[in-house]
Amino acid sequence: MHKDSCTDVFLSLGWRLRLCHPLISILFWYLLLYSSHGKKCRNNRVCQDQINLGFSLDTCCRRQGSCHLRNWDKQPMLIGLVSIAIILLNKHKPWIETSYHGVITENMDTVLLDPPLVALDKDAPVPYAGEICAFKIHGQEAPFEAEVLNRTSGEGVLRARGPIDCEQQKEYTFIIQAYDCGASPSGANWKKSHKAVVHIQVDDVNEFSPVFREPLYRATVTEGKIYDSILQVEAWDQDCSPQYSQICNYEIVTQDTPFAIDRNGNIRNTERLSYDKQQHYKIMVTAYDCGQKRATESVSVHTDVKPVCKPGWQGWNKRVDYEPGTGSKQLFSKMHLETCDGPLSSVRAMVELQTSHIGKGCDRETYSEKSLQKLCGKDNFSKNLLSVNNGRDSDLIFRFDGRQAANIPEWVVPQNLTDQFTIATWMKHGPSPGLRAEKETLLCNSDKTEMNRHHYSLYVHNCRLVFLLRRDFIQLDSFRPAEFHWRLEQICDKEWHYYVINVEFPSVTLFVDGVTYEPYLVTDDWPIHPSEIDVQLTVGACWQGGEVTTPRFTQYFRGSLSGLTIRPGKIATQKVISCLQACKEGLDISSLESLGKGIKFHFNPAQSVLVMEADDLESINTAMTKVSYINSRQFPTPGLRKLHITTTVQCFGEDTCISIPDIKAMVMVLPPSEPRITIAGVERLVWPAAQLRAPVGVDLFKDIHIISTVTKTDATLSIVRRPGVLELMHNLDYCDVLVIGEELEPERESLEIHHSSLLGKHLDATNSTSGISIYGVDSMAHYEQAIRQVRYRNWKPGGLSERRFRLSCSELNGRYTSNEFNFEIGIVRSSEAVEHVNHMAVQSQFMRPVHHPLVVHTVNSDHISGTPPAATVVIVMCIATLVVIVVLGIYRIHTTHQDGSKEDEEGRKDPEMDWDNSNLNITVNPMEEVREEEPEKEEGEDEEEDELAGELSSAESEDSDEEEEASIQKGRVKGKLEWDPSTLPY
Repeated sequence: MHKDSCTDVFLSLGWRLRLCHPLISILFWYLLLYSSHGKKCRNNRVCQDQINLGFSLDTCCRRQGSCHLRNWDKQPMLIGLVSIAIILLNKHKPWIETSYHGVITENMDTVLLDPPLVALDKDAPVPYAGEICAFKIHGQEAPFEAEVLNRTSGEGVLRARGPIDCEQQKEYTFIIQAYDCGASPSGANWKKSHKAVVHIQVDDVNEFSPVFREPLYRATVTEGKIYDSILQVEAWDQDCSPQYSQICNYEIVTQDTPFAIDRNGNIRNTERLSYDKQQHYKIMVTAYDCGQKRATESVSVHTDVKPVCKPGWQGWNKRVDYEPGTGSKQLFSKMHLETCDGPLSSVRAMVELQTSHIGKGCDRETYSEKSLQKLCGKDNFSKNLLSVNNGRDSDLIFRFDGRQAANIPEWVVPQNLTDQFTIATWMKHGPSPGLRAEKETLLCNSDKTEMNRHHYSLYVHNCRLVFLLRRDFIQLDSFRPAEFHWRLEQICDKEWHYYVINVEFPSVTLFVDGVTYEPYLVTDDWPIHPSEIDVQLTVGACWQGGEVTTPRFTQYFRGSLSGLTIRPGKIATQKVISCLQACKEGLDISSLESLGKGIKFHFNPAQSVLVMEADDLESINTAMTKVSYINSRQFPTPGLRKLHITTTVQCFGEDTCISIPDIKAMVMVLPPSEPRITIAGVERLVWPAAQLRAPVGVDLFKDIHIISTVTKTDATLSIVRRPGVLELMHNLDYCDVLVIGEELEPERESLEIHHSSLLGKHLDATNSTSGISIYGVDSMAHYEQAIRQVRYRNWKPGGLSERRFRLSCSELNGRYTSNEFNFEIGIVRSSEAVEHVNHMAVQSQFMRPVHHPLVVHTVNSDHISGTPPAATVVIVMCIATLVVIVVLGIYRIHTTHQDGSKEDEEGRKDPEMDWDNSNLNITVNPMEEVREEEPEKEEGEDEEEDELAGELSSAESEDSDEEEEASIQKGRVKGKLEWDPSTLPY
């Protein structure tokens, strides 16, 4: 600003001052006249003082600008006079309202105040003293600032220093004061108003959408009911105001659903739901806030429809598949009992595994009784009364229909048994027909002629098992125990059971499936007087040889028998009995320690029935999930096994309060990984005729190997891994060496195995002109060792140039058979030719590496280069001499040993091998038709079985009876008793 302009300003100011006071006007004009050259204000010092008072920098600049006062700093006395005069002019404080109410919209900066922000000063219109220069806010936490819009009118405005968020703070309260411009341009001696309270409210903006509190809602309803509220969904909004933070409406997005929702989020069904029609519903629900802003994501509501509560087991599968070799498998992992909130005091559940259609009642190893006796540690002196002369062990089922019986040769079992002996058999029997049931004899020892005395017998009468034992009369004898009676449910339940009677006279003990039963009734009788009458032992009926016009059988048996044996002179131990009847499949409980003390359980001996009792639902449910099926057979019989669960619930003060329906399910045993049994070895060797004539003969299968492979790895099997081969170790039950072509001529050749080769093994052998059969349940390694000892001898080879043999082996009575390994012997007269042919022999493709030579080759000069002919002759003569000496020595040793062995074998020969078939009698051979009759099914049982097996293929259905059918088919082919039935009277 120009200095002349400044002069005009001061003139105008002096004119105004005269109105206030004459003295002040005089002083002002005096200062104006004495001023000459001006000097610029010291802006820095003056502005800093004003800023400290709340003035803005802009105000300071306007006031100090470029106006020049003349020699202010050189006239101290004059300045003091002027200051005193001005102080006398700023006599009043600014005035503002005592309180203000403001509103600001979030994310905006201007505050609307009520009343408006205006400060008044009574010193107006005096410059500075009557002007408002600033508003000051007390409290640094308040995010607001005040600005003066007009100094003269005192108008101001309140603004936010930054964005205001309602969600963080809805209201603000602080103090504000107004400041005048002071008494001078320097801002000195300013005055401030009283403190006024400012209350500001933040207005909300609908910036957030509703959000549901749960990501998913689930509910369960019972069919046929209308609910006021099935469940309640709830959403919320982050906005701060009631208008935008409250949820005012809910809506079902899914169309055409039988549900509705109210404004509070309660979902109800609009119609009665049906479990059979639809068991699960899924609907989508959205929400709106009161500003009609919709949720960005809808929520899913799942509703399950359950049937009307009916007490019973839930969560179980009708069919459970079992893969062989997997050990124990849980049957009811998600099963639980529903009692419909009925009060109960105890629960009893019985799980029954029904396997009567498999073999003799369960999936036992289908080895013969004789083989099982060896495996269980029983001696070989038990006599099998249902033996079949087929050259090897067998385990056939004999069905008696009330018209069949068989005489046992008198030399099979001693006529007079000692005080200790054992009778054992498998029996399947049902109720006897007719009102007056007759005795049904399993085993009977009676007079052969003249009289009709029964010395001992085992028979069934009115579902009671009776054992009769009449002792011989000796001096001082009196009444002795003679008849022992047992009344058991097993006798007539049409199921297979294993019966063992141990006699230690006068004590008789019965074992049924390994459980001991004492007779409920014992009757005494007189001993039998000795006589010269021979006795007759019969099976299936009792022989009546005297007191009748025509001797005949009476008291015929109706049922099925298997493995009927008598062991004279010794009783069976509990361990052997348990082993013989042990079942390879059954029920099991996994994690017994997890059952707790609130559960009681009990298995039957065969582990086919499990009974559990508990006092509460939780304990019985936990126990039921632990029930498992186990099958320890290496190759179990595939097919179905029925499961039957019966449950009884008792309530407080009542016997039975809740009726629980029975459960019928099944376990499907899948076909196992079948083994492939392979016999491998050298298929042709050439021997000199002289070697065949030697007493020891030649070894046919010196380098034979038997291996078994499977295509599927199984953790429970004994598996040895080799490169490219998965080998499985298991047992065999027979191997046959058969002659191909004409049978052997006993007068010139033989095929034999020495008895010492079978020692220490569970093996026996039979020999005939057709070949050798080695049988018994034993390992493949033992079979290999025995077969390698099979020798062929021909002491009159004559013009014979070759002999051919065939070797085959079996597991599980022919269920799995090996390949037919053919071996050929070439007979020549020249040792050189023998070497040449054997050297060119080709091994089988299955042959495993052998570290020893198959035969000892003689030295052939044709194969030795550089050897002088004379040296060759000397070597050959030396070797020939040595061979002759060795052969003569071996011949003498073998002859002596063979003579002793023959004497031993003749002395130890099994009497069964020499049975005389000429005088044996049987009405009808039971093995002529050994197929068992299907048990009579109760009404409705067929439909139940069809229902259980509905998911099976025809092949699966037939597999369940595979082993029993296999034994029956063997009975058809080789089903003749060792005694000749051709001359039997009927």
